[in-house]
Amino acid sequence: MKALYNDGSVRETEDELPVLRHTASHILAQAVLRLFPGTKLAIGPAIDDGFYYDFDKDGGFTTDDLEKIEAEMKKIIKENLKIETYTLPRSEAIEYMKGRGEIYKVELIEDLPEDAPISFYKQGEFVDLCAGPHALYTKAIKAYKLTSIAGAYWRGSEKNKMLTRIYGTAFQDKEKLEEYLKMLEEVKRRDHRRLGKELGLFMLLEEGPGFPFFLPKGMTLKNTLVDYWRQIHQRENYLEVSTPLIMRKQLWEQSGHWDHYKDNMYTTKIEDEEFCIKPMNCPGGVLVYKSEPHSYKDLPLRIGELGTVHRHERSGTLHGLMRVRCFTQDDAHIFMTRDQITEEIEGVVRLIDEVYSLFGFKYHVELSTRPEDSMGSDEDWEAATEGLKKALDEMGLPYVINEGDGAFYGPKIDFHLEDSLGRTWQCGTIQLDFQMPQRFDIHYIGTDGEKHRPIMIHRVVFGSIERFIGILIEHYAGKFPAWLAPVQVKVLSVSEKSRPYANQILAELKTKGIRCEVDNRDEKIGYKIREAQLEKVPYMLVLGEKESDDGTVVAVRSRDKGDLGSVKTDEFITNVLNEISSKG
Repeated sequence: MKALYNDGSVRETEDELPVLRHTASHILAQAVLRLFPGTKLAIGPAIDDGFYYDFDKDGGFTTDDLEKIEAEMKKIIKENLKIETYTLPRSEAIEYMKGRGEIYKVELIEDLPEDAPISFYKQGEFVDLCAGPHALYTKAIKAYKLTSIAGAYWRGSEKNKMLTRIYGTAFQDKEKLEEYLKMLEEVKRRDHRRLGKELGLFMLLEEGPGFPFFLPKGMTLKNTLVDYWRQIHQRENYLEVSTPLIMRKQLWEQSGHWDHYKDNMYTTKIEDEEFCIKPMNCPGGVLVYKSEPHSYKDLPLRIGELGTVHRHERSGTLHGLMRVRCFTQDDAHIFMTRDQITEEIEGVVRLIDEVYSLFGFKYHVELSTRPEDSMGSDEDWEAATEGLKKALDEMGLPYVINEGDGAFYGPKIDFHLEDSLGRTWQCGTIQLDFQMPQRFDIHYIGTDGEKHRPIMIHRVVFGSIERFIGILIEHYAGKFPAWLAPVQVKVLSVSEKSRPYANQILAELKTKGIRCEVDNRDEKIGYKIREAQLEKVPYMLVLGEKESDDGTVVAVRSRDKGDLGSVKTDEFITNVLNEISSKG
């Protein structure tokens, strides 16, 4: 399609979705001003899955308003307004927006560099400050939908006014829009917050905003993941440690976190001395390394920690288990020689690949380079970045460069996994650090008998265990594989006569280490089966008089395959144990 750029040129663009969505955001704003005069405009960009516009309107908007706005957008599109662009000198642009009462646009213009072109886009009576590009006519928008309303602080700061954000999306045709809207419905159905409550996994309460409460079944799920983590890390010769939750502020000044991360840290005072609640585990890991002397024979030294960390997140950004203020990081810190960098990174990549493959995730890799807010010499950063590149290249692993998005102490490899709905989540990361070993003056004795500085890797596989659980809930739609399921088998008695046999089978399953529950309520069996299905239990054993009289068989229903008929009890137990042990 052809697009109008802010220099007045019209050019073909292959990346047409952002252009369509940006144009749709302007049509949204124009419709709002027509219906609700006096509303002030903030910003309205295209985003990955659509667009939004932030408005300052007394009372905000309702879902009923969205229908009216969509209808007005339809009129604007039908009018087929020509879209034009022009620039104004900075002073004129400011006066123009002041005259229209657009205080947020004035602030945006004033924040632009002195020599920046101040460009505007116009369609009919509507004019907006914008860098473009846009479609040539409003009729280019053929398939669109307003999807939701949310609150958003101006410029993302709680110190500023809360605005109303209207989200929408647009596609090239109605078929693609319908596919997307169906996917949104599936996302709602799989929402981990809803399923977490229905399945009794966790709670989110006002008494602890951003601090999730894990319930017994949620703890079973969490502990199963932790047990798996320990199993594979012991196999890979990691040593597990635990470091304090609260440590002196001086430690965080020494590590560099206080200068680069203090806005996200919680502090407390103990006997008039300032302490920090740890947002990361790495300084504690370094102190563990430093607690005793090391030689080259000890390296690589792999130290793992399932550490609870706290980070300040604004209340408006909190989202279930995906964005919290307290979580468990499956951290590890690897101390090594320069010669061991490539081999150790390859080992971590293989471990991450093994874990993601187990859960059925595809993934892609990004290499993030030095950010503006960083510490250390150019030489160290270059060496660290080349070390990561070399490892990825030697493994033949495709990756893209993400310029300027590394950690403040080193470049990193990020793993973006893809779930069953095609959404991506950044979870695993490998960070190569030359800085912290210097700041803490750690060393090892080399083959020459002299002191040498080790190199440090920071890495996580799950990332946040809580967030990973949220991702898994949505990935599986709550239907966890048997090895992960909090309840693996539900025993259902058909009548009072079969309750003793149900209790006998329950005891036998528990003896074998199978997580199970019994439903001996005086309810119809159809009701019990439906409830077990809603609980998404992998297997149900329906026990009536026939099974009770025989004493050696169970009637099996599979969550995924339906009625499996009568099976010998020993055979069923063997099959379930094999499925659990193989993590199938």
